[in-house]
Amino acid sequence: MTINVYTEQTPNPATMKFMVNKLLINGSEDFATKESAEHSPFAKELFKFNFVSGVFFASNFVTVTKTEDADWADIEAILKEFVKGAVESELKIKEESAEEAPAFEGSETEIKIQQILHDYVRPAVEQDGGAITYKSFDEGVVTVELRGSCSGCPSSTITLKSGIQNLLQRMVPEVTEVVSEAL
Repeated sequence: MTINVYTEQTPNPATMKFMVNKLLINGSEDFATKESAEHSPFAKELFKFNFVSGVFFASNFVTVTKTEDADWADIEAILKEFVKGAVESELKIKEESAEEAPAFEGSETEIKIQQILHDYVRPAVEQDGGAITYKSFDEGVVTVELRGSCSGCPSSTITLKSGIQNLLQRMVPEVTEVVSEAL
């Protein structure tokens, strides 16, 4: 199979989404630091580039966060070629084995919130090169974690309040607010 890689800008100017024509992973993996990539051969290799400050994988893409001093015009082609080679050589994203289907836990309301986040919000957030993880539901407040390009993105607060919070409030009347847990 010939691997094709193309890039997409994300709402976060510090991140770029590198899309491939092959499923890379079921679920997602976030490596916000070089140290966190210890068990990911693919991420570990990306962090060898001194201009890479974060790596995030989901379905058929890898989102790379660059350092402030790097310019996409200088590094995009280098990263695109690296991603192509890594996917062609089947460099592993993580050393562990099979991913499982999501297991939702908690009260009936919490399970409903998790299902909505998984079915409606996750695909939209992944389109922008990020991921969302449910953390908790307490006294009407849903806490989530935004990762990948969504972490530190200037528009993530708008996404959180105008998009996710409005959707959850419409579908789950018990929800009063959605907040993001800081990484």
